Amino acid sequence: MDGGLIVRMTEFSLSRLPRIEFGAGVLAKLPAIARGYGVRALLVTGSGSLKSSPFWPDVTGGLAAQGISWLHLAIQGEPSPQMVDEAVRALRAEPADVVIGIGGGGALDAAKAIAGLLKPGNSVMDHLEGVGPELPYGGPATPFIAVPTTAGTGSEATKNAVLSVQGTDGFKKSFRDEKLVAEVALVDPDLLATCPLPVIAANGMDAFTQLLESYVSSHAAPLTDSLAWGGMKAARDGLLALYADAGNGAARERMAYAALVSGITLAQVGLGSVHGLAAPLGAFFPIPHGAACGTLVATATRINIDTLRAREADGHPALEKYAQVGRLLSRQGALDQAAAHAALIDTLEAWTRELKLPRLSHYGVTPADIPRIVANSRGSSMKTNPVLLEDGEISAILIARI
Repeated sequence: MDGGLIVRMTEFSLSRLPRIEFGAGVLAKLPAIARGYGVRALLVTGSGSLKSSPFWPDVTGGLAAQGISWLHLAIQGEPSPQMVDEAVRALRAEPADVVIGIGGGGALDAAKAIAGLLKPGNSVMDHLEGVGPELPYGGPATPFIAVPTTAGTGSEATKNAVLSVQGTDGFKKSFRDEKLVAEVALVDPDLLATCPLPVIAANGMDAFTQLLESYVSSHAAPLTDSLAWGGMKAARDGLLALYADAGNGAARERMAYAALVSGITLAQVGLGSVHGLAAPLGAFFPIPHGAACGTLVATATRINIDTLRAREADGHPALEKYAQVGRLLSRQGALDQAAAHAALIDTLEAWTRELKLPRLSHYGVTPADIPRIVANSRGSSMKTNPVLLEDGEISAILIARI
């Protein structure tokens, strides 16, 4: 009923991954794991949700019981290069043996960047891709432990810290190096129990988008295809169920898994047009990353399929991959390719409606902004889209979602 994987044994490489501890309750392992790196910790979290949650006393009490002292840095919103540099300057006087990031993607990205620069002490702008001198990062990084509290970005498994400057001249770029990969990723689905519904919706759609885009990526490989397939199946069975009831333990586990493997697959083979557009959208407008991905994925998938059909008369491998996902999501394994494509798009559009993902106009995007967004969309993610989209095709994605 779910269809089969398309396996084409091509050459691939596997980048470094963290040690992964996955399962309900694994947060309890954090203090002992942290103690293995020393007795001074920097704890990087979001702006307040963790501190007001029932998990905060367990974390801080556990660290104290292990004889670990800590400093706490709370991150407001998505991290900026300025925030990272200010934190590094302020915290270098208090050396940390380990950096612990607990939170959503923004908190983890901030923790990852800070861990990378506490010892070298230079500006993150020296290394940020696409801006500045793009100097090689030499390290050393302070050991980093990642504990996600949302199911979305998969930052716990990646080597890049995404930093943003918002505004007319804004940008959203990555500080990227294998030395930044977390030493340990603790993925505890129970932490999702306190997520607000809009966060569950947007981050869940981000995770699914990362899985879909890596599955059809021009750099896709058998190993990542297998992971992405399992992650998409988990999201199919978990996303709407978690949105309906955050107390659903099985749904929490499925979405935590989907997000984790989405980080693994994107780190190995890249993404596509949705993430290519999410970068300038997040830089120029106050649109959360997950919301940008969630509102675009159905339309971007349709444009990709239509473009592949028009340009590849003999068929393209991604067309059958899209069909396989359509059969998976619809649970109709016998659909022909065209019907499976329609089922995929119909399902994604239905999820967009059910999860109440806003249109781009909700965040102030207008048709006049389209040329600027398109001009800034051709970063690393767009380079692994299964088809090279022309400006008019990228514009069509945006027009449909304003």
